[in-house]
Amino acid sequence: MKTLTISLTALAAFAVLIWADATPDKILTGAAAFSTALTEKPGLFRHLTPADLPAPNATPSASNNSHIVGRPDGVLPQAPPGFSVNLFVFGLNTPRAMKVAPNGDVFVAETGGKQIRVYRGVSDEGKPRRGNIFASDLGPVFGMAFYPAGDDPKWLYVSNTTTVVRFAYNRNDLAATGKPETIITGIPGGGHSTRDLAFSPDGKSLFVAVGSASNVDDPDTHESEKLRADVLEYTPEGKFVRVYGAGIRNAVGLAVSPETGQLWCSVNERDELGDNLAPDYITHIEPGGFYGWPWFYIGGNQDPRHAGKHPELKSKVIVPDVLLQPHNASLQLMFYEGSQFPAEYKGDIFAAEHGSWNRSVRTGHEVIRVPLKNGKSNGVYEDFLTGFVTDGGDVWGRPVGVATAADGSLLVSDDASGSIWRVSYSK
Repeated sequence: MKTLTISLTALAAFAVLIWADATPDKILTGAAAFSTALTEKPGLFRHLTPADLPAPNATPSASNNSHIVGRPDGVLPQAPPGFSVNLFVFGLNTPRAMKVAPNGDVFVAETGGKQIRVYRGVSDEGKPRRGNIFASDLGPVFGMAFYPAGDDPKWLYVSNTTTVVRFAYNRNDLAATGKPETIITGIPGGGHSTRDLAFSPDGKSLFVAVGSASNVDDPDTHESEKLRADVLEYTPEGKFVRVYGAGIRNAVGLAVSPETGQLWCSVNERDELGDNLAPDYITHIEPGGFYGWPWFYIGGNQDPRHAGKHPELKSKVIVPDVLLQPHNASLQLMFYEGSQFPAEYKGDIFAAEHGSWNRSVRTGHEVIRVPLKNGKSNGVYEDFLTGFVTDGGDVWGRPVGVATAADGSLLVSDDASGSIWRVSYSK
């Protein structure tokens, strides 16, 4: 009897094709799945696995900061066939995370302006029908969450780097009616500064993402890393409960699956291990789960800078659901629950990839889509909205936030051009 040998990568690719009901030319696997900003094209699907990762320091650590330029005349982000893109809002001061109220109003953390803006409706021209400053003089705001769940929340929770406050909220408020109430203080500052927020479906837990203070400092010897590189759980009244997910270097985006109720995050992984290490990722978070930082990455792969440390944790490291391009800088994510896009998009994840500095050839600067089936991912993602980098490698746009507008279109904040883009679908 002959023995048939199949590589893990080939087997994974075959399983992906069956799961996604896709043809082979639609999913890039293995080495071909790695991308640059100029090879990212709308409609391309990619699947990276742990078997595709190179050894640490296979290439030198690069320093390739974005050179921001003005948007070239006539240039718009590019979306798959059937979708169109228009400029929703411009002239903002560092627009970042966005959250949608139950009535469809879109709240935008204008981090550079230290304020929150709100936009209502979509006109026939693809612009907001109304806009207003909801609250100002807030510091570097980022995360937002409405509480309690349902059509009539009473509070809007807002994060700064070191605090979480909440505003009294009535369903159609376009401006805060009172001063914020401080709910949480003492969140560690410095280093990674974003603090996204999400509530559990039962409303009993408030999740706060707190990134590390460093690249790979060992928490055993660095007090500055205490209660960092974690997703923390609090009560809605601000009482600390526990570390909900640990070893997550910088979970910039948090979102709860409307189908499974699981908490998901998008993560900036570590730097200075080479162009293709370590992958950023999107994953659901297992309560009490450990994801490796700083001693391990993507399962039991030991970071050579911490060689020999904590061998007892190696088998406990959870492999993320979706591996992304290393140094993609994955920021906010959301589950699409609108009705404008084709039915197969319902429940899928959209995530903004900001782009980072630690890769010799630029990557990221796009919005990706993660198809889900029964609330689960098979590791495949799609380049959905691209074109924020010129052919010469200059950057004119950096996606940060994603949200669903009242009409079901997709909104994307861009802190390089100070804009919000709108992606719509026409049958």
